[in-house]
Amino acid sequence: MTRSNQSETALAASAAGEAGLVQIARPETGVAVVTLNAPASRNSLSRRMIAALDEAVAELSADASVAATVLAATGPAFCAGHDLKELARHRADLDGGRAFYEETMRACARLMQAIVRCPKPVIAAVEGVATAAGCQLVATCDLAVAVETARFATPGVNIGLFCSTPMVALARNVPRKRAMEMLLLGEMMSAAEAERHGLVNRVVPPGQALDEALAMARIIAAKSPATVAVGKEAFYRQIEQPLAEAYDYAAAVMVENMMARDAEEGIAAFLEKRPPVWKGC
Repeated sequence: MTRSNQSETALAASAAGEAGLVQIARPETGVAVVTLNAPASRNSLSRRMIAALDEAVAELSADASVAATVLAATGPAFCAGHDLKELARHRADLDGGRAFYEETMRACARLMQAIVRCPKPVIAAVEGVATAAGCQLVATCDLAVAVETARFATPGVNIGLFCSTPMVALARNVPRKRAMEMLLLGEMMSAAEAERHGLVNRVVPPGQALDEALAMARIIAAKSPATVAVGKEAFYRQIEQPLAEAYDYAAAVMVENMMARDAEEGIAAFLEKRPPVWKGC
């Protein structure tokens, strides 16, 4: 095991043992809620928070009883991005912090990709601000609900640290000119603007983000989990492909989906005007 991998393994173990940093609840059948619970640090993505959240995503990805996940947070901020105090401390490292920064950015990138690869849709419930990597986290989730007072920003440019990794998710959700405006100006975007530009799906009154996200999760949980998993994977794969290649891939996915038992059951139930009974395959 390399020194870098040893460091990451130790951090993951430490995060797993840090009770309550990320909380998992299963409030109803088919639905899980993952809550970032470090309000004192504005739920910043410290290395321990990244490791704990990554562990939660892995757990729920493998949990057959969970069909959809809501990502929420405690305190006045949804997530303030990377822990700048933690990053600054590592300036004192012998290499000026380079190894720690490389490990941190790799760990964060793995987390974001794990959310995308998770076969269960992940819905962000945003109360408060989501900035830098916190905005990236919202953009990475499959769906997002925000309260009217929520705010979003990629303000790294204001402190000499361009939000390059948040840019990856942001640019895949928001039109290019608007994404560049956020990245270059570093200004706050209102919840209404975030909805208008596609960063979030719905805006609700304060205090109702979790309820709305749970309502969406409940609807998803009633669908065939196998079909939802196929569809989520296909969505992210085809969106990066050229048009003709995307159609070839999507057509092949449709054929395999048609051969599944849940498609057979769903079509039969529709034709027979009865509720479907999903087989999960």
